[in-house]
Amino acid sequence: MYSLTELGWRPFFQQQLSLEDYDHGFAQRVLAVHRQHIDVISEAGTARIAMPHHWLKLAEDERPTVGDWLWGERLLERLSLLQRIAAGTEPKPQLLAANVDTLLIMMSCNHDFNIARLRRYLVLANDAGVMPVIVLSKADLVANADDYVSQAQIAAPNVPVVALNGLASDASSALNDWLTPGQTLAMLGSSGVGKSTLLNTLLGNAVQETGGIREDDSKGRHTTTSRLMQPLQNGSWMIDTPGMRELRLGSVDVTVGFEEIAQLMQQCQFNNCHHDGDKGCAVEAAIADGRLSSHDWQQFRKLEREAMYAQETEWEKRARFKKFSHVVQEAVAQRKEKLGK
Repeated sequence: MYSLTELGWRPFFQQQLSLEDYDHGFAQRVLAVHRQHIDVISEAGTARIAMPHHWLKLAEDERPTVGDWLWGERLLERLSLLQRIAAGTEPKPQLLAANVDTLLIMMSCNHDFNIARLRRYLVLANDAGVMPVIVLSKADLVANADDYVSQAQIAAPNVPVVALNGLASDASSALNDWLTPGQTLAMLGSSGVGKSTLLNTLLGNAVQETGGIREDDSKGRHTTTSRLMQPLQNGSWMIDTPGMRELRLGSVDVTVGFEEIAQLMQQCQFNNCHHDGDKGCAVEAAIADGRLSSHDWQQFRKLEREAMYAQETEWEKRARFKKFSHVVQEAVAQRKEKLGK
């Protein structure tokens, strides 16, 4: 049995309850979400409960997800929420985990290591209000893992970076600062980076199936197919997630991981500088004299456009699509006219 404190209960959740609430329920934390039911844990133990019908009618971000706290059928306000935009043409939120204290951003010391993707994860963590820790796995398979550590530290100077071998029995000691009783951690990363391998080591047994790596491109196979919160030996909790081939961001602050660019933008002569031929643009000046990489600037602009698209209203999306359709129609008409001549 676990106490509420051991399950991650905080005064923040206690403050949401009234004296009347105590007569009509008790605290339960969500371990896993399935199509028709959810698995929960409380001071009384674990249970599987049917998904109330009215929950299925709620918006995605109003439904329970892994890590949430419930009081009866009431979803308590969250301390943090990790979410992304689901794949597909319709930009809908997809919840990953709630009430997470630390996010382990996992990349391996091989072809998987990607600074652009790392920055996306950092933006995600910042938007969720979760502390990020960069974990570089498979450090034992490269000649010098310090090279990968240095690159990660340059991209994220204020974020802890840990290089480890997920199979080693001492892997947990490298994460001791964050693996404390009652703390909730989540792991995010591409397929094959070693999330399940590291989790098995932290659990002390092979609960999670592990998959191999394709040698030609270091890409792995999906082994985790659902999100599940599990207790670790030291009293903390870990939420493992399926490997991500794509991480689409919503309406977020994209300056995280681009601190240098954020500082330059503040130095522009005009507050409404578009950084595209504007007079006194500090960003363009930095690119011109080599202080700022044009590649980093293009990465930033890409994330910026993605965030702007995510926060568009439905009316704005329809207007943009209508304008684009008009341009396409004009181009097709001109081409037909030209071919007709």
